[in-house]
Amino acid sequence: MPFKNIEQKFTASINEVVIGTGEKAVTLGGEHVFPLYSFDGDIQNPPCVGLEISDLTENIADITRRTCEESGADFISLVFEGADPNGLNKSVEECIAVCKEAADAAAACTVPLPLVIQGCRNPEKDGRLFEKIAEVLQGKNVLLLSAREENYKSVAVAAVQAYGQKAGAESAVDINLAKQLNVLIAQLGIQPGNTVMNIGSAAAGYGFEYVASTMERVKSAALAQNDTMLQLPIITPVGSEVWAVKESMVSEDDFPEWGPVEQRGIHMEITTAVASIASGANAVILRHPASVPVVKKLIAELTRGGS
Repeated sequence: MPFKNIEQKFTASINEVVIGTGEKAVTLGGEHVFPLYSFDGDIQNPPCVGLEISDLTENIADITRRTCEESGADFISLVFEGADPNGLNKSVEECIAVCKEAADAAAACTVPLPLVIQGCRNPEKDGRLFEKIAEVLQGKNVLLLSAREENYKSVAVAAVQAYGQKAGAESAVDINLAKQLNVLIAQLGIQPGNTVMNIGSAAAGYGFEYVASTMERVKSAALAQNDTMLQLPIITPVGSEVWAVKESMVSEDDFPEWGPVEQRGIHMEITTAVASIASGANAVILRHPASVPVVKKLIAELTRGGS
């Protein structure tokens, strides 16, 4: 008996959020079908891939230029892990100097990529850092990732209302927490199209089923139930989770049968990124340059459409 596909389209859609400016600006969201369901309708804005750069990187201007010109990534994610009060505790002023150096290097490239800024995961420090970064990068339309329950007011207001940037709402793998934070940010007067969600992540095999099920519930509520408070694009930091698990860290001496350490990590990163996209992520942030072309090729093949 021949198979007949019945298209499942929705009148609701995910908000479009633009980061960056000019030709290389990227648009997240906009779909009115479930993740990767290109057989049900066109996916005009396929999921994007970002490459992470740490503020602790030496020659950050050179690395930024190489990332723009050679990586094939859609955007750069600058992570300020050096700002952590429990680590190096770099001052806001030191971080701003690094941020400006990276942003100037990106702007000088023939292929300038949009910027996503990640903090040190300390809400108080990130609040102060993001407010200043939003000011010094005014006009670049960057995404500040993330605004959390503890600091969403200062981050969202500084990012969007004061300096015209975009904000990310970060919650902990729970649809109710994600929606609650989105409601709180909306109540500040932040209009749709200025906010994305980071609902949390995990490496494949490390509780990822909770991430997948949460994303699926979010997309279902947004599209099938027209829940406007969940119609935000999802961005998922993958690299920070993947490169901290056993398979990506233990030595070859301890587990020779597992193969080379670096290759293991790349495989884990690709697997987790693709699983995140299949579950509903509109963008993923990777750490290893070798992962980028593989994930981008899979996205292209899975979103080309079909009938």
